[in-house]
Formats: sequence, structure tokens, C-alpha cells
Amino acid sequence: MEASRKKPPETRGPAPHTHHALGDFRRRFIVSTILTIPILLLSEPVQRLLGFTIRFPGSDYLLLGLATAVYLYGGWPFLSGIVRELRARMPGMMTLIAVAITVAYVYSSAVVLGLVGGEGFFWELATLIDIMLLGHWVEMRSVLGASRALEELVRVMPSEAHLLRDGGTEDVPVDRLKPGDRVLVRPGEKVPVDGTVAEGATSVNEAMLTGESSPVEKRPGDGVIGGAINGEGSIVVEVEKTGAETYLAQVIDLVQKAQESRSRTQDLADRAAFLLVVIALSVGAVTFAAWFALGEGTGFAVERAATVMVITCPHALGLAVPLVVAVSTALAAQSGFLIRDRSAFERAKDLTAVVFDKTGTLTEGRFGVTDVLAFAGAAEEDVVRATASVEAHSEHPLARGVVRSAEERGISLLPVEGFRAIPGVGVEGKAGGRAVRVVGPGYLADRGIAAGDAIALADIIRPESGDAIRRLKAMGIRCMMLTGDNRDVAAWVAGELGLDEFFAGVLPHEKAEKIREVQQRYRVAMVGDGINDAPALVEADVGIAIGAGTDVAVESADIVLVRNDPRDAAAVIDLAKKTYRKMFENLLWATGYNAVAIPLAAGVLIGAGIVLTPAAGAVLMSASTVIVAINARLLRVSVLR
Repeated sequence: MEASRKKPPETRGPAPHTHHALGDFRRRFIVSTILTIPILLLSEPVQRLLGFTIRFPGSDYLLLGLATAVYLYGGWPFLSGIVRELRARMPGMMTLIAVAITVAYVYSSAVVLGLVGGEGFFWELATLIDIMLLGHWVEMRSVLGASRALEELVRVMPSEAHLLRDGGTEDVPVDRLKPGDRVLVRPGEKVPVDGTVAEGATSVNEAMLTGESSPVEKRPGDGVIGGAINGEGSIVVEVEKTGAETYLAQVIDLVQKAQESRSRTQDLADRAAFLLVVIALSVGAVTFAAWFALGEGTGFAVERAATVMVITCPHALGLAVPLVVAVSTALAAQSGFLIRDRSAFERAKDLTAVVFDKTGTLTEGRFGVTDVLAFAGAAEEDVVRATASVEAHSEHPLARGVVRSAEERGISLLPVEGFRAIPGVGVEGKAGGRAVRVVGPGYLADRGIAAGDAIALADIIRPESGDAIRRLKAMGIRCMMLTGDNRDVAAWVAGELGLDEFFAGVLPHEKAEKIREVQQRYRVAMVGDGINDAPALVEADVGIAIGAGTDVAVESADIVLVRNDPRDAAAVIDLAKKTYRKMFENLLWATGYNAVAIPLAAGVLIGAGIVLTPAAGAVLMSASTVIVAINARLLRVSVLR
């Protein structure tokens, strides 16, 4: 399977129609809520419940007029929604809401006009519309939340940059910069574009971009992200990416795609709504027919049937999923998780195995000295100094690892004469007047030479990797590793981290096939850097790209972890599990309470003097809504624990 790598479009946030819809729901919610206040005050059931009376000539007709305004203006999204759902032959939440508010409005209007007896449901109509508008508004705000934060960041991005030219600086618009230009970034300023530090040293705050709270040290050769806040030092940055290729533009593009993806749990809510539509209509019809046949009169039969259909539409169902989505979206954004596909995020709860790429994911992708064996009384420091002095003249990755280790130990290097590379073997030269030859163990073994002073090197394991593996194992998830390295290297890394399995000598084009093999036994997530791991990321049940702080255009990944920290893979799976649990709990409560409410609303226990009045139904539904809201907020508490 081939992963597509489309160039992200030039974008700066969600589509305009999305903002328009959000504003429309907000206006309708505010207007409807304002009109609901006098509706509640003029409704007799509410007056009895609160112990006051408001009656004046024409008060019933004023109530009818206010309720009509709420029904037509506030209820319009649902009235138009039922048309779309019925045309598509997929009745769901919109159908359920539209049926409930229409029954409440028609019946209550008939009561006011004297066509039937009983009490009206205008207060129920108004509060139901308010709650449902609020639910849709919350849902839309939740999916727009991450983009809104990014848009705010775009607005405060510097519009000009200090371009270095002819020995001086010239302030130019950022959009005029091109790759290869050099710009000066003074202390406290924002980095204007993505690039590499060419001169100077500083620390930058990338918290708004990557979620990394601690300032990150930057030296010549290190990458910087546009939007990061420069710290204490002036630096010269060589421009690498501009426009749509920058980190920020690509993040916004990913967030937009996540907004377009559909939540499987929201589909579950819609299926529950469809079931409730069937229940509401069928039970309502049976209730009317039963009471009419028992001779209780048309008015009483209509009141009972209307109560059933209104109460079957729980306010909580409209908020069950959106409230949890809002909280989990905020938590993901704060933690540096970019969820490209919500259905993939929800699939993460079922994972039973995680396969990590080794280089750049579990390890740092650079060699370092792990052991120094000094013989014949030589000091370790002297061995490292002599070796690093000669290796400093080589460009081999192993040589750079030795030199870097000497720098980290604060060991000064010696002058070298007669440096010479030995093809396929190593290097040699005179360091401080002493002949030094740096070769591999195979060279010595082939010549029967006893090993002298030796330095052991290995790809450095990330300090966070061990903790990541422990967290995943605590969740009952098996941890595996894919690498192109030989079996000895892979076995060493696997042993250090306590991995359950590893696959060595796997070439990039073979990784997808290996994932397919593992999928025969487990539900698998692949965690890689998104470069040569693209086919495997696509093949896995959930593809997680890690360490994308400077390149998030990973079209093959379902989830992008901005920070280069494997522990975030465990964190996103944990968040997925807890998010689903909260959604399920909310849906269970939002639909389950009907098992009690519907029979009581239908009057099955009226012979025992127990009947669910509209006022009691309102209290029950309000309590259901409050419980759902509190339970959604508890997601934040459980994750922060």
C-alpha cells in the first residue's frame, strides 16, 4: 500500500462556512434562551413547582407567541435537519428532536386555543430546544478549538523579519522570505519562519507549538520553528520553509482534516437516536390508543402520548458525545497530539500490540560511547582523547559519535599528523606524537591480534523509551520493535528496554509486510518517524508518527505526536481508552433512563397513583443532563491523575 504525500494547501484555519454555522447556532441559542425565561415564568407547571402565580389577560396568547418564536427560530436547524435525514432515509438525532418539539408545540398550541384539554408543554419545548442548540454549539466549538488556538497564533506571528543583507539588516515582510535567506532574531522576538540556526546560541519557547513546556536549547545546526519565542540570545536563522510548507501551516491542515473525520461514537449516538425515534412514535401511538380505548377521553390520551414522545428525547443524549469530545480535544491539543482521524483515535482503545521503529523513535538515531575498556594501565580519558583526536578528521557516523562523546566529557583533543583513512577498516594517524589506529574488532580478529584499548559504541536509547514501554505493558499491551539493524544490535536494545519481541534486518519496504504478520495475532499500532515508515504506518490499525516537531506533513499517520517522546504513544492510547469509556457511560445514562421514564410517562402505574407529570419529567431530564456534563468533565481529572 502506498502512502500519499500531498503538499498541504495554503490554509489558515477552518472553512468559512464552519465559522458561519458556529455563529448561527450561538445566535439561535442566545435568542432562544432569552425568550425561554418569560416562557418559564408564564408556564403553570413551573409556577406550581416554584410556588408563585403570574396570570393576566392574554398571558396564554403571549406564551403561545413566545413559544412560536422559539419553535420556528431556535428549532429551525432541527426542523430542516429532519427533512435531510428523511430524504436520506436515515432518521437520527435531528428527527428525534424535531418530532419531540413539534409534538410539544402542536399539542400545547391546541391546549391554549381550547381544542383539547390538559396542560401545555411550552416550557418543555423551549428548554429542549435550548439544550439541543447548546449541545450542537459545544460540539462545533470543540472541533474548532484547536484551530482557533492556531489561528490566534497566526495572528500574533511577526509580519516582518530582519533580513541580513550587505552587512546590515533590512526589515522585510515575512512572505518575501525565501529558502536560503538569513534573518536575525533578537531576544524576546518570535522566530518568523522555519529554519536552522546559523549563528549564535539561545533557548526558545515552543510551548504554543509543540506542547513542550521547558525552553529548548538551540545552537548552530539546530532547527527552529516559526512562531517559537526566542529567549536570551540573538541568533541568525537560515530560512528553510515558507508558506504552506511551514510547520504551523501543516498543523492547521492536519487539524482541518481531523474536523472532517466522523466520530464512530457519534454514529453510535445517532443509532441510539434512531432507536428512540422508533420507540417514541410506537410507544406514543400505543399509549394514545390504549387510553382512548379505556375511555379516558381524547385530551387525556393526547397528553399521555405527548408526554411519552417529549420525554423520550432526553436532553442528555444531545450532549453525551459532544461534551466528551470537547474535553478530549482540549486535552489532546494541550498534550501535543494531532488527531487526523477521530475514528482511528477511537480504535486505539482496542490495541493489543505496539510496534516501534528503532532508529529515531526508541533511540536518538546517533551513536555514542557506551563503554571504554582501557588495558595496560591506560586511563579511560586518555583512550577517548587519542581516539577522538584521530576520528575528528573523519566524516564517518561512528567517528562523529566518538568526537561528540569526548566533547560531552569535556576532553580536549590533541593535534594530529599523518591522518589516513584505511578503506573498509578505519583510520590512523599520530595524535600528540603517538601512533593511533582506530579499527573494528573484525580487523583484529582477521590478523590474530589481541584486542588493545577499546571503545564500544551504540545507537543511544532515549531516556524516555524505557518508561514508555513500562506504561504500555501496564495497560496489557505487547511492545515490539522493527529495525533494519542486525540481530545483535536489535537484541541489545530489546533487552535494555524489556521488549516482548523484535524484528531485525527489516528493510523499509518490508516493514508493511511485517506489520501484516503481527496483525494476524494482535490489533496493532505502528509508531515511527513517518519518513521510511510510511507504508507500515498506513498498514497498521493505527499509525502514529512521532517526533514531528519540524515536519508534520505525515500523510500516512492517523495520529501525529509533536514531541519526540515515545511516552506520548502510551499517553494517546490511555486518552483514547478513557475518552471512549466516558462516551459509553454518557450514552448509557442518556438512553438508559428512558427504561424508567417512558413507562411512567405512559401511565402504566397510574392505578397505583404513580404517574410522571411533565414537571417531574423536567426534573429527571435536568438531572440526567447534569450527570452527563459532570461525567464528561471528570475525563480531565482521570487523565491528569
